[in-house]
Amino acid sequence: MSSKFWLDVMNSVYDITPYLDEHPGGDDVVLAATGKDATDDFEDAGHSKSAKELMQNFCIGELDTSAPIIPELEIASKKETANYSRNLMDLTKQYWAVPVAIVGISVVAGLIYLRKK
Repeated sequence: MSSKFWLDVMNSVYDITPYLDEHPGGDDVVLAATGKDATDDFEDAGHSKSAKELMQNFCIGELDTSAPIIPELEIASKKETANYSRNLMDLTKQYWAVPVAIVGISVVAGLIYLRKK
């Protein structure tokens, strides 16, 4: 298996990749909790003391909780998207002459070139 699957439980990071096939609840349960804070999922499952001890074998580090949180991406509303589209259309209408002029000059230059031949 080339992928690595990590869990964050109580600010500790666990590489549970080698344990996926052995997990009593199946690998689907564990995979659904990878890549995020799985503390609630872990606690809600009611793991035994021996399961918690076994889990320590897979601990690969601690999270640095003093680091700044990455802000969530903002999803543009339909209104903002409409405004952007309207502005883009205005720019397109405003600058339509530039590509037309380039094509026109190319056609004229081509005709002059062919006439001189």
